[in-house]
Amino acid sequence: MPYTSTLPDVEIPSGISITDYALRMADELGDKPAIIDGPSGRTQTFNELKSGIQLIAGALAERGFGPGSTLALMAPNIPEYASFFHGAAYAGGTVTTINPTYTADEVHHQLEDSGATILVTISMFLETAKAAAEGTAVTDIVSIDPVEGEQSMFDFLTSEPLTEQVPVDTDSTPVVLPYSSGTTGRSKGVILSHDNLTANIEQCRHVLSYGSDDVALAVLPFFHIYGMQVLMNGLLANGVTVVTMPRFDLEQALTIVQDHKVTWFFAVPPIVLALAKHPMVDEYDLSSVQVIFSGAAPLSAELGEEAAARLGCSVIQGYGMTELSPVSHATIPGEGKAGSSGITVSNTECRIVDPEGNDLAVEEDGELWIRGPQVMKGYLNNPEATAATIDSEGWLHTGDVAHFDADGHIYIVDRIKELIKYKGFQVPPAELEGLLLTHPAIADAAVIGIPDDEAGELPKAFLTLKPGAEATAEDVQNFIADQVASYKQVRLVEFIDEIPKSASGKILRRELRDR
Repeated sequence: MPYTSTLPDVEIPSGISITDYALRMADELGDKPAIIDGPSGRTQTFNELKSGIQLIAGALAERGFGPGSTLALMAPNIPEYASFFHGAAYAGGTVTTINPTYTADEVHHQLEDSGATILVTISMFLETAKAAAEGTAVTDIVSIDPVEGEQSMFDFLTSEPLTEQVPVDTDSTPVVLPYSSGTTGRSKGVILSHDNLTANIEQCRHVLSYGSDDVALAVLPFFHIYGMQVLMNGLLANGVTVVTMPRFDLEQALTIVQDHKVTWFFAVPPIVLALAKHPMVDEYDLSSVQVIFSGAAPLSAELGEEAAARLGCSVIQGYGMTELSPVSHATIPGEGKAGSSGITVSNTECRIVDPEGNDLAVEEDGELWIRGPQVMKGYLNNPEATAATIDSEGWLHTGDVAHFDADGHIYIVDRIKELIKYKGFQVPPAELEGLLLTHPAIADAAVIGIPDDEAGELPKAFLTLKPGAEATAEDVQNFIADQVASYKQVRLVEFIDEIPKSASGKILRRELRDR
């Protein structure tokens, strides 16, 4: 039996573009700040955001950009990001969002695969952009900030604004192609339509509920689906002021929270870790923060509770993936359970299944399958991967191991491909990582399986220590031994300077395996 949401269904929008939906309150809010550049304080009002989007859409249309065209956007979180993203969408085209820290080879793959013809970036990444664009369909490279001898945004904006959305089929037209890293091989373009994006923001109405005075920190990258949808589009559509940061710096983030009276702090587990443990946090007034919302990777119950106690606010988490636009589960502030990723959002069905596809009962771990209006259209140019992920009945197979409790709260145990197989037993790395982070000397932790002839795989912990703290491998192993079953013991320990992580906060286990 599928699990359904305990929340009421919502009316799913159709026929409205993501831009018209994101700007639905713009005329009413007028001169209210929509996006503030955190480091500089530079501010775009809702009126200015709307007119900027229409100006960019006009410039794109003048260059022949429209339905069937793709614009690549490779920039950090700055106010102009939303303007170019929605300018392309308003002109009827598609946006592919690129991680600006990618190598030229990685960018080239995405440009080639997506068929992008225009690449928008900033001066810092211009050389990478030029190298990556060679041999692709890109004919225009635009720098948002001025660079002598290069085409900048100001050279670009020479046309009349578009005052209406270019008509598109909102159900079938790809509006964005974020690339999902997956666990193996090259990243894949995830086809998301206007309806996917608007549906998912609406589906979150009962869990992500904002007030008229809310201010949100947006440090999580807009090129990643979490930053793009939950922060940029979801916040703007609900009239929340968004304060951007181009990259995470703890001191700068704390200053911005204090100065702008941030109420919603969107985070990933490494940021929650810093908020819970770093001594610098005590030097700032963070009393405005009401909610810390963590996503993109599992947050341990212990770490969430520690951060909540220190900041005196709700620390909650959600679950999603690029292929789900991205949210399928989220916690209502004040109604969470420690370690849970919340409840199923509206208009969503779930199943927990065993390897044969049989449904499992409450509290039983199995693969999470999801069906709803937020499920992607498929992978670009990759029908085989699409068929392997979405079955004939529309269920998206997440590859994540999870269970529900009797109240409908979901607990994400681990990725199927990341489970360590020790003598036939399944060991979830995330569980051990959560426990390791409760050790007083440990600042950060990652656990992977190391091949072993006898056991199959041995759980190995990579650890970073807090400044001035000391611990031995034996200390750590004894600490874990007292808390888990014998087959889950940490068998190997290595101390390193830093745990490698992606921009969205996920542990880069492949880098650790390559060691």
